[in-house]
Amino acid sequence: MGRYPNIAASKQKNGAAKGKIYSMYAREIYQAAKMGGTSTDANASLKRLVDKAKKEQVPADIIKRAIDKVNSGADESYENTKYEVFGPAGSTLIIDCLTDNLNRTVSDIRAVVNKTHTKLGAMNSVSYMYDNVCVVGFKGLNEEETLEALIEADVEVEDIETDDGMTLVYGSPTNLYDIKKAIEAKLPNVDFDVDEITWIAKDKIDLTGEDLETFNRLLSLLDTVEDVQQVYHNVNL
Repeated sequence: MGRYPNIAASKQKNGAAKGKIYSMYAREIYQAAKMGGTSTDANASLKRLVDKAKKEQVPADIIKRAIDKVNSGADESYENTKYEVFGPAGSTLIIDCLTDNLNRTVSDIRAVVNKTHTKLGAMNSVSYMYDNVCVVGFKGLNEEETLEALIEADVEVEDIETDDGMTLVYGSPTNLYDIKKAIEAKLPNVDFDVDEITWIAKDKIDLTGEDLETFNRLLSLLDTVEDVQQVYHNVNL
């Protein structure tokens, strides 16, 4: 079993409501278009987000409105911020947020932490126990063929593995686009089933009983916080 299914479980748990997903992508797409331009041909970050939004069935008009907002001269300002939390029985979480009001966001996160009797940690108190990596997953090349494509393109990666018929490549977040280009050169019509920059816990734990109930409640409450984009954790679910 590869490492990615744990990411998928976390994402599914954290993105249960369609409205939350739509809002999340609208913000990210707006921010990417504002920072790098509104053309998906010239802005690789925007293209990646638009492609991902379409895969998650975000309506085309929501994507268009987010980009048009930049073209119309609207000036919203969002900031990425990260919170680190100690959950029950050795569990840990990294919470990625995109917000236009830091005071509101930290207040909302603190409210969740207080309700679940967990603890908000200082910067890097949790993240040192995680690897910050990009993950690219696709079908059509085996591990050997994938490695050959990456070597030909002179792209360094951290790991390659196969999970349930899918080849997964792990690398530095800064190498995400180079990894994808290398695969596309070898497999021109490739469809990337996984295209993430994520945090993966170096060690996973199991929770039971009240600890598991508290942890699941923590995830559910975080899912209601508007500014939360993703939650990464070290628990096997």
